[in-house]
Amino acid sequence: MSTIDPTAGPSAGPSVTGRHSAEARTSPSAGSSAGSFDGWPGVPRFGTLPVPLADAVANVGIDLPVGRVTALHARPEASARGVVLLVPGFTGSKEDFGGFLPLLAERGWDAWSYSQRGQADSAAPAGAENYTLEAFARDVVAVAALVGGGEPVHLLGHSFGGVVTRAAAILAPGAFLDVTLLCSGPHGWAGRMEREAAIVRERGSAAWWNEDNPHTVGLPDAALTADEVFRRLRMGATSDDQLLGAAAILSDENDTTGELLATGLDTLVAHGVDDPAWPQDWQASMAGLLDARYAIIPEAAHSPQLENPEATADLLDEFWGRDRAHPPVEPQQ
Repeated sequence: MSTIDPTAGPSAGPSVTGRHSAEARTSPSAGSSAGSFDGWPGVPRFGTLPVPLADAVANVGIDLPVGRVTALHARPEASARGVVLLVPGFTGSKEDFGGFLPLLAERGWDAWSYSQRGQADSAAPAGAENYTLEAFARDVVAVAALVGGGEPVHLLGHSFGGVVTRAAAILAPGAFLDVTLLCSGPHGWAGRMEREAAIVRERGSAAWWNEDNPHTVGLPDAALTADEVFRRLRMGATSDDQLLGAAAILSDENDTTGELLATGLDTLVAHGVDDPAWPQDWQASMAGLLDARYAIIPEAAHSPQLENPEATADLLDEFWGRDRAHPPVEPQQ
């Protein structure tokens, strides 16, 4: 098990300014367009949370059997070193990587993130049967094939997105060059998200937001921070069925580490030094079983791409750009 110790200093996460009214939001339909970008249909930005270097990030649609999912795309100025696909976690969306994609593009990567089915403004079919782990995983495989032009891509999943990406890698290992599990463990545990699932089941996702953010109840957007406005909007827009399906997956204790190992894909396991969301010893043990590279990212918690983006980008750049024929030597202690 190789260990990578990124030493780059922390950088501030993306700035958040501006306001948004939930009533003013319009969700693009599968046939809507806001122009096109490199042949991809453009879609309206979700919310008004600014994306740093917005002129370098395109909001596009990707049409899948389930419908149109929305994506962010940042490409390098010169020829790309490869395509990277980033999958967001529970209650997340593509915007979790909005300020991070340009950092990857600066390092030469053709960088993509997308909102999974049911998240934010992506297609959201009704019914719990549409939010199984296999359904989420098949979407990853389909998106990878499209953004990669049929060639394998580098795949990263954050938290719940890591559970989905490992399932996608097991389903179609030939679609990927490698897998990064960022702040994601080998399996879930019984009762996880039980309280949250009960709230959503009984009263909907907006009620979950209100339970956890009582200081925002009844207040207009102008009285909240831009980040609160965006997250309240996103929670209300995300499908209840999606949240319930994802919560069930997160409570599943089935461990597929052996199946991931059998794919033969190189793997990076990484998390913030203060990650509270998944037991860190589980992540370390998983890395050992996978013979994976294992990195603890300094001055970061559960979202290193936001909390220490430069160090996280450097870590990924080294992993994706490695010489596969000559693995790096274990660092001296």
